[in-house]
Amino acid sequence: MKYDLNFSVFAASAIRGLRFFQILRMLRIDRRAGTWKLLGSVVWAHRQELLTTLYIGFLGLIFSSFLVYLCEKSTNEKYSTFADALWWGVITLSTVGYGDKTPETWPGKVIASFCALLGISFFALPAGILGSGFALKVQQHQRQKHLIRRRVPAARLIQCMWRHYAATPESCSIATWRVYLATLQSPK
Repeated sequence: MKYDLNFSVFAASAIRGLRFFQILRMLRIDRRAGTWKLLGSVVWAHRQELLTTLYIGFLGLIFSSFLVYLCEKSTNEKYSTFADALWWGVITLSTVGYGDKTPETWPGKVIASFCALLGISFFALPAGILGSGFALKVQQHQRQKHLIRRRVPAARLIQCMWRHYAATPESCSIATWRVYLATLQSPK
């Protein structure tokens, strides 16, 4: 019996390619999507702060790109249009720094260094906002758990005390069954 070696190599590589789907087993760990719900609730709770940070970062991008364009357009041919300066601003603010466009004048270099510091700070700001939001959510969850543990015993205590108060003849409770108790005791 003859075997086709090319087919067996293809089948082995196809089976090895199916190993990728083992990653999907990790999704079963979080079946109720608790982690994603927590992330969504934190983002939703701090949406104003995150949007404000995004807005200020966008304004910083436009402003610094325009200033670099004004400083570099006459001496550096890499900044012939505002779109080139905007590309430089996006790359600098995102702290990628390809190096394809660099300012040559001193004012451009000062603006570039300020823009790089602005990029670092505005990437750290949402991380701090989300981190504090997660800490507050976990703390709130712990408080809620302790309150739930105390709720049932407190309700039982209130019920037992009310029953004792309502059943004691000396109490002046206005329990609805006391009216019938008085009519039942009168024929004696």
